[in-house]
Amino acid sequence: MKKQYFHAPEQKEETKHGEPYFPVQKYITRLSEEYPAVTTHWHEEAELTLIVKGKCHYQVDLVDYEVKEGDLLFVPPLFLHAISKGRCEEFISETYVFHLNFLGGNSTDICSTRYLVPIMNQEFAMPCLITGKHSVYASLRKVFDQITSLYDENVDGYELALKALLLRAIFLLLKYSKKITKKEKEQHSEKLKSVLDYIGEHYAEPISIAELAELCYFSEYHFMRFFKKHMNMTCVEYMNNFRLEKAVELFEQRHLSIIEVSMSVGFRNLSYFHRAFKKKYGMTPLTFINKLKNTVR
Repeated sequence: MKKQYFHAPEQKEETKHGEPYFPVQKYITRLSEEYPAVTTHWHEEAELTLIVKGKCHYQVDLVDYEVKEGDLLFVPPLFLHAISKGRCEEFISETYVFHLNFLGGNSTDICSTRYLVPIMNQEFAMPCLITGKHSVYASLRKVFDQITSLYDENVDGYELALKALLLRAIFLLLKYSKKITKKEKEQHSEKLKSVLDYIGEHYAEPISIAELAELCYFSEYHFMRFFKKHMNMTCVEYMNNFRLEKAVELFEQRHLSIIEVSMSVGFRNLSYFHRAFKKKYGMTPLTFINKLKNTVR
């Protein structure tokens, strides 16, 4: 199976991870000075991640975590999550994204109704960060290493073993989980999802703060405070970052001019686009394009 590398997935991912009949996919995430973050996003699949190199800042379901090499992370389905590199030179993580339906989440047996469906419905508070000091770490790390070995070897019957190992990981984490009810934080999460979805769909168009505030039934002032509190940046900063990441994706396709890319991602002022791009990536768009050409050579 081919490893996939990604830098900035969309907010509500439409990407199908793996195949319909085998919804499991391995990703290697590399963050550097050029690609310092994975934008806040969410999807229907769960994630199990090992930090391979470096340190970074994770945000999962509006909770901040400082993670380091060797740490494990579990992100349940539908949880907002993001990554930013911090001060380390390079950050690398290995992630397995899998749909709980692969484990039987869409069946009608006791495993589905008592455990998998409640996880998908966010009815369990599960540990997200598992460090070496956690009592489940050794067992979960062993499972992760077995998953890596099986996934890379691709031997006959490995799908069966992967399914068993992912179920084992859920079993280990459930021991440290508890049932929860709907909380204000989850309501905030839903409001943020609607805003991020809207930006993801309309980033190429002009977007006003008033439009976004209306989605949350907030005043503009309340919305701006709400957004900055939970996203650690202003809404304008977030939209600029998102548009710039889309610009990088277009530049990597190598068929549009700078002005075409600028207009395509929602920057109507070319000078502003140049300044914002240089501030985020430390180089002008033209320098970035030339660097891409040299990489190909």
